[in-house]
Formats: sequence, structure tokens, C-alpha cells
Amino acid sequence: MHSDPSRSRSPSPDPERLLRIYLNDHYAGSAGGVALVRRIARVHRDGPAGPRLRELAEEIAEDRESLVQIMTALDVPVMRARTLAVRLAEKVGRIKLNGRLVSRSTLSDVLELELLRLGVEGKLALWRSLRTIARADDRIPLSTVDHLADRAERQIELLEGMRLAAVDRTFLRARAH
Repeated sequence: MHSDPSRSRSPSPDPERLLRIYLNDHYAGSAGGVALVRRIARVHRDGPAGPRLRELAEEIAEDRESLVQIMTALDVPVMRARTLAVRLAEKVGRIKLNGRLVSRSTLSDVLELELLRLGVEGKLALWRSLRTIARADDRIPLSTVDHLADRAERQIELLEGMRLAAVDRTFLRARAH
């Protein structure tokens, strides 16, 4: 049986539509990231990492605003429904198996820092994608995207250091006692 060639062809992609979806997916993800980093900063506000976490929360919120500015320059509207779904998922994600029913454990720190790091790695991928697009679209300021990519790399390094410290507290120091 021969297949119909007209059925095997997909319609040609609309790059503008795909970019709108891509940017809105990252915008929605940033809502969860901002909420998560603010919660982590609140939990650790009196600890030694408190000031760095507050600064990180401010930077991540600024990064989200930079994304909005780029979306505006590209005439990409923010799709709020996606953002609400991600915020709900972030709240549901707080319910996890961490070895305790009611209170936080040090495992919560490990898991949350890993999740936040993954989010920042996704954000870095976004900035790198926008860097490529900026070479062909002068509505995207290349210097801004470069700055945001550099900052995301620094954020990843900071989060990895915090994550490894949480791993030490959770899995190694507990054994020593």
C-alpha cells in the first residue's frame, strides 16, 4: 500500500508562532523559579547563605523582567494562563517525600537547590538561543543577552556550591554523628 504524499507533509512551521510559544514557556517557568528562589531565601534568611540567596532572588526576578522586555520588543504577548499553571505546579511541588511529614528536612534543601539549578540552566539555554536569534534580529540587544547569559553561568556556580554544601549537611555530616 502506498501512502499519500500529501498526508506525510506537515504544514510549514511558523517561526514567529514557535518563538511566541518558546518565550512564553520560559516566562511561565520563570514564575515558578522566582517563587521557588524567594521561598528558599525566606527559609534561610537568618542563615549564612541568607544574603546570597536574597541577592539571587533579586537577580532571578530581574532576569524575568528582562525576558518581558525582550518579549515586548519582539511583540510577543505574555500568556498568563501558562504562568498560573506553572505557579500551581510549584506549589504542588512543595509536597514531596523528604523524610518528614510536616517540617522541612535538609533533604528539602538538596532537592530545591537542584530544581532551582535546573531552572537556571534552562534560562541559560534561553539566553543562548536568543543570542543566536539576535544575530539575525536587531530587536534583541545582543549585549543584554550576553550579560544575562554570563549572569546565569554565575548563578549556576553559586547554586552548585550551595547544593554541594546541602549534600554535605544531609548525607555526610549526619553520618559523622
